Amino acid sequence: MADRKFDRKFEEQKVEWVPQTRLGKLVKEGQVTTMSEALESGLPIREYQIVDALLPEIRDEVLDINMVQRMTDSGRRVKFRATVIVGNGDGFIGIGEGKDVQVGVAIRKAIDTAKMNIINIKRGCGSWECGCGLGHTVPFEVIGKAGSVEVELKPAPRGLGLASGGTAKKVLEIAGIKDAWTKVYGETRTTINFAKATYDALMKTTTMKV
Repeated sequence: MADRKFDRKFEEQKVEWVPQTRLGKLVKEGQVTTMSEALESGLPIREYQIVDALLPEIRDEVLDINMVQRMTDSGRRVKFRATVIVGNGDGFIGIGEGKDVQVGVAIRKAIDTAKMNIINIKRGCGSWECGCGLGHTVPFEVIGKAGSVEVELKPAPRGLGLASGGTAKKVLEIAGIKDAWTKVYGETRTTINFAKATYDALMKTTTMKV
């Protein structure tokens, strides 16, 4: 019953959203109707409700939850740190972290942050073994880094699937990449850096010119 009350309260908050940023007002007024238009406008996404309005089919997945401790004058303080990815499985993906003394609140903060970090990746058929012309893999080889982890993504032929580890596979799937070769260097047990490095590699598909 408590969960239902929380969900109902959250839904009411979404309905009563009052935009505080320029982009939010444009979305609310109907001048920006797609996520691509919002990103191309050059205006920063400072409100997660913008993504909720433009990408209603977006979904989220928790990658990691860790307990972090900090010593203060009043004693030891314990918080939970959640890492979450969001995406629609069709080219849009975001990643975020959240901290709080309660796990549920930390996850909610991470989801909101991930939505505000959303990007639109480029997909293509960059494999010489395929040539189908569909956007099922990365358009060219990209490398992403985060901490000690380095992730290399290479175009793969259609039908191969995702030849990657657990964390990278989840990030690629929610981004809409169906086929890819991956190579990973560094300490992959650090889930956060592994996910961030994969996200960084996907971001390179939008910044590199063919």
